[in-house]
Amino acid sequence: MLPRLREWAAALGFSQIGVADVDLSTAEPGLLQWLHNGFHGAMDYMQAHGLKRARPAELVPGTVRVITARMDYLPRHRPEGWQAVEWNRLADPLQAGVSIYARGRDYHKVLRSRLQTLADRLADAVGPIGHRVFTDSAPVLEVELAARSGIGWRGKHTLVLHREAGSMFFLGEIYVDLALPLTPPVQAHCGGCSACIDVCPTQAIVAPYRLDARRCISYLTIEHAGAIPLELRAAVGNRIYGCDDCQLVCPWNKYAQRSVLPDFDPREGFDGASLLALWQWTEAEFLQRTEGSAIRRIGHERWQRNLAVALGNALRRAPDAAIVQALRERREAATPLVREHIDWALSQGAETSRQAS
Repeated sequence: MLPRLREWAAALGFSQIGVADVDLSTAEPGLLQWLHNGFHGAMDYMQAHGLKRARPAELVPGTVRVITARMDYLPRHRPEGWQAVEWNRLADPLQAGVSIYARGRDYHKVLRSRLQTLADRLADAVGPIGHRVFTDSAPVLEVELAARSGIGWRGKHTLVLHREAGSMFFLGEIYVDLALPLTPPVQAHCGGCSACIDVCPTQAIVAPYRLDARRCISYLTIEHAGAIPLELRAAVGNRIYGCDDCQLVCPWNKYAQRSVLPDFDPREGFDGASLLALWQWTEAEFLQRTEGSAIRRIGHERWQRNLAVALGNALRRAPDAAIVQALRERREAATPLVREHIDWALSQGAETSRQAS
């Protein structure tokens, strides 16, 4: 059955399929310690679901196996040396940094529908089965399941790594009540490398395989609803949605695979756009341009908050009258949250001007 499952999956755009057992008891102590440390930040749903995350048969009664799936998302036409392109973008304070995974169509939509199709084909072949599909949408230990089923190994940055695909891929799962044969895990190959830990702008990777989400730029720009902590704003740089640094520096991502789907091709405005151009978007324009995109979920207010921080960091580098004017023009109509970040950004420009004079 597994060869046929892999064949169907490949036709749907998946790059790899594995099968994991549902006994994740050895992962429970680490999950509990992570929650106890508060590393989940304001993601209260992580705490609310407790150990159900590590117990698939409690989340979906009757589950005896988890089918894991990998879907590569590096855009189809990304040139060789794409990491250097991304580093250059991050080095330009006037450009907007958006995580590569978010520049195309919302991956939740892409994976969920294709996972459901895969589950339906399995049911057609073996008869009715109980199943549910997930992609970053429920209390699921995705990385643990992927590692146990041989999709790859857990890297020190906590993402899954594959020797022939790096980490530029999404994960999805199908919980089934069918006792499919298990696929074995693979050996880890991080060795003594600590590049991902060393490069993190906010030192969010507090130890190998341990992430403090409260310091992670992806968390701060996406999940976090309040003010970005003052002490972390400078480190955010020009990153306005997510952060790829730990993946860009990872040696295994020289093997990252291009997606076979057009869904992850970058949309206009998310690949090389200037901060000032994005700052000018009204809420209506934001909603129109982010329709069907993962970016829409943060809303216009957080979008402006993130941009204000990035513009402030640009002013830290050098005075820019156009940025100052753009910030001032939006200040009075801004929400209190955004206004506070605008004021901070303007103060960075004032400090830079004082130092220059």
